[in-house]
Amino acid sequence: MTTPLEAAEPAVQAAGPGDERPTHRGTLQYALSKAGGALFSIAMVIVGTFFVFRLLPGDPVRNLAQGRNMTPAQLDLERRRLGLDKPLIDQFFDFVGDTLRLDLGTSYEYKRPVLDLIGERIGPTLLLAGTGLVIAVSLGIWQGTRAGWRHGSRFDRFSTGASLVLWSVPTFWLGLLLMMVFGVGIGPIPGIFPFRGIESVDAPDGFAYVLDVASHMVLPCLTLVAVVYAQYLLVMRSSLLEETSQDYVTVARAKGLRDDEVRRRHAVPNALLPTVTLVFMRIGFVVGGAVTVETIYTWPGLGQLFYEAVRVPDFTLMQGTFLLITVAVILMNTLADVVYHMLDPRVRSA
Repeated sequence: MTTPLEAAEPAVQAAGPGDERPTHRGTLQYALSKAGGALFSIAMVIVGTFFVFRLLPGDPVRNLAQGRNMTPAQLDLERRRLGLDKPLIDQFFDFVGDTLRLDLGTSYEYKRPVLDLIGERIGPTLLLAGTGLVIAVSLGIWQGTRAGWRHGSRFDRFSTGASLVLWSVPTFWLGLLLMMVFGVGIGPIPGIFPFRGIESVDAPDGFAYVLDVASHMVLPCLTLVAVVYAQYLLVMRSSLLEETSQDYVTVARAKGLRDDEVRRRHAVPNALLPTVTLVFMRIGFVVGGAVTVETIYTWPGLGQLFYEAVRVPDFTLMQGTFLLITVAVILMNTLADVVYHMLDPRVRSA
């Protein structure tokens, strides 16, 4: 006999003749198909990365030679050293071959391997983007849960409206505004937080150094969170609204369970699925979105490195950083599709 509690909770029913039960083999086939699509996307990115950056105006050799009295012969010698004297198609095949060997070349400006430069800068980017992602997800889920459960309330209207406004604000504009108000200061209001770099010039050691880095993270992290968390809020709110109309929630309420218990034990766990998959999908985009934030606050990460490469233009450095960010987005999207397929039985038969 089925108890009221069992009726209140969504349960996996026994498979009938028409049910399509998930199998490890089906999941593996789905994962392999997604992996194949990801490899094709990465291949297209490699092709596009090479040719798109060649359309940028400017001569790398002349830009690198600024302030140095170099003769035309010396400029030609520098072009041969960088491989820019070769036909474009030869440069392309060299780039593809080196990329397949995980050799992203040598930076024109820094005269160092691109992988070494990326290795030095990826830590600050992961610190900033990771911290921002954790805060944005936590804030978005918390506000989305309250807004969805109290649909139409003052909190729902305010939180949804504020998140949509922040989401629509250009990142660079919001960053400059926060820098001006909380970094530089306005009128009698002094600046509170540092807004350049990751540490002070005379950075202390030990725990004081951690506090110094944390103070430098406040403004860039706040900028990143403000333009990202709305996605998680809206998805969580929409999912929870859908769950509140389900029969098991109605039965749980009729059974006399407290409203907080119905939300915490029944509605929220089922509403979290779309948000969890969105987190995987947005990991790569958050790293890519940090480019603007890092440039504004001169944060020494991949975004700042990419900006420095565009100024030259440093083709090898641009290609390497852009390729890394794009591949991260593709891989995270693929992982999100596979996780969603494993967790949600409704998409397995699609």
